[in-house]
Amino acid sequence: MKATTLILLSAITLATTGSQIIEEPKWPEKVQVILDNTKPLNYERNNRLPLYLWPAIDPGVTDDKSAELLVNEFNKRGVGIVSTWNVRKFEKDISQELTIARAQKKLGQRINIDATSLLYGFYDENSAHIDKDGNKFFDDSFGKDHKMGCPFTTDSRKNVIRQRVEYFLKKYRDEGLAVDFIFADWEIDGPIEVNNAYESSKKCTRCLSHFSKDFTFEEFRETMREMRSYLQNYSYSSPVLSYFPDALVGNYAVYPNDGYRYWYDYFEFFNDVQPHKKDQKATYREWYNDFPLTGYTFAMPVVYTWWKTFTWYDFRNTDYRWFYNMLLNASNAGKSTPQNIPVISFVHWHTIFDGSQTDPAIKQMSKEAYQELLWHMLLRGTDTFFMWSGKEEFPEETKLVHEVYASAQQYGKFLENGIPVNFDVPDKPGTVISGLALNNEILVRRTDFDGNNKPIKFMAGTKLITVNFNPGKCSIIPLDK
Repeated sequence: MKATTLILLSAITLATTGSQIIEEPKWPEKVQVILDNTKPLNYERNNRLPLYLWPAIDPGVTDDKSAELLVNEFNKRGVGIVSTWNVRKFEKDISQELTIARAQKKLGQRINIDATSLLYGFYDENSAHIDKDGNKFFDDSFGKDHKMGCPFTTDSRKNVIRQRVEYFLKKYRDEGLAVDFIFADWEIDGPIEVNNAYESSKKCTRCLSHFSKDFTFEEFRETMREMRSYLQNYSYSSPVLSYFPDALVGNYAVYPNDGYRYWYDYFEFFNDVQPHKKDQKATYREWYNDFPLTGYTFAMPVVYTWWKTFTWYDFRNTDYRWFYNMLLNASNAGKSTPQNIPVISFVHWHTIFDGSQTDPAIKQMSKEAYQELLWHMLLRGTDTFFMWSGKEEFPEETKLVHEVYASAQQYGKFLENGIPVNFDVPDKPGTVISGLALNNEILVRRTDFDGNNKPIKFMAGTKLITVNFNPGKCSIIPLDK
């Protein structure tokens, strides 16, 4: 996932009303896309986290006046601007990022940061595996652009990465600014156990010196995840929290889990050496719960329409092929994450194919089913969304997620303080119910994938309630009857 950086155009449109001249900045295309496809919230956001959108990263604002105007316009819509800490700007000019941060502080908004660039990479040309004949080699199973080396070389890079992070932290602190939310999209780098990593390490003399003879995949996975977590903690989360103890800090795809992972990233493939369970054609891998070791203060699950997901299930209702798997992912994070840890879920609607490949047999998830999914995620522990997409998809992706985010705010007290009461996902198309209990009421949403419209009895905590057919809407049901 790559952010597209656009520079704010300097042209100013002058509109004359009587003798008054009104100056209106001409925003970059991706900023205008957000303004065109969102509306100001009808309900106060209060303490709810903002909505994060990929096109809202690095809006290109260069002066204080425009920054304040844009931060304010986005805040009306509940959208948070994110600034990138780029390794190319290490010990160079970061005035543009500071301009946004000053405006966010002045207007009482969170200062949001993308630190991805700083964390790459723990592997370099000196990180190769070494075979028994002394030959160097890399694991190329992660893609031709990602040569993965010996994980036991990564310690030499941890201070380099940490110094980059601390440089930016110090700049913000010295300016009287804070960091309130900081994320990274750190994926294909460092110790990791998937693809052919295990097989590669079994051929590496340096790796073999750290394991017992005939070490198992389970031993390897545990070691890789502990090393990976340590590097994230030492180089990233620890320095952030030492400067700004209240910061929300996390990384893409790192979240508490129930011991399984229900999805594959674009660079991953199934390797039968990995312990797993089957569900129709799906293979859910056993997953190491590394979240507590990272020091992260928010969870970041990934709920995407990966094209292979569609082929895993044989449901005649094709929307449910998507919905089922994606709600498994979201429910996994929701039920596994402590309530004091926010869940900020990456989401995406358009089908994600490998590269330029497409398949007409893969039927796109309907907009209606996607928005129902987003609603159920909110009622199962997701606190806010982070929408990722390519530039050509910005308009639709922005509109779909913002409509749900904005409409849900009418139930703000439930979203901020409610307790999820259900994480079950029916293993075939049927009725899906999610809810948040607060005091003596429960906010519920019911979505039917089998045509059922009859009332359903549902155990909400310790109360058996009746949930009536109410398509496309939420209901608030008293629990004291």
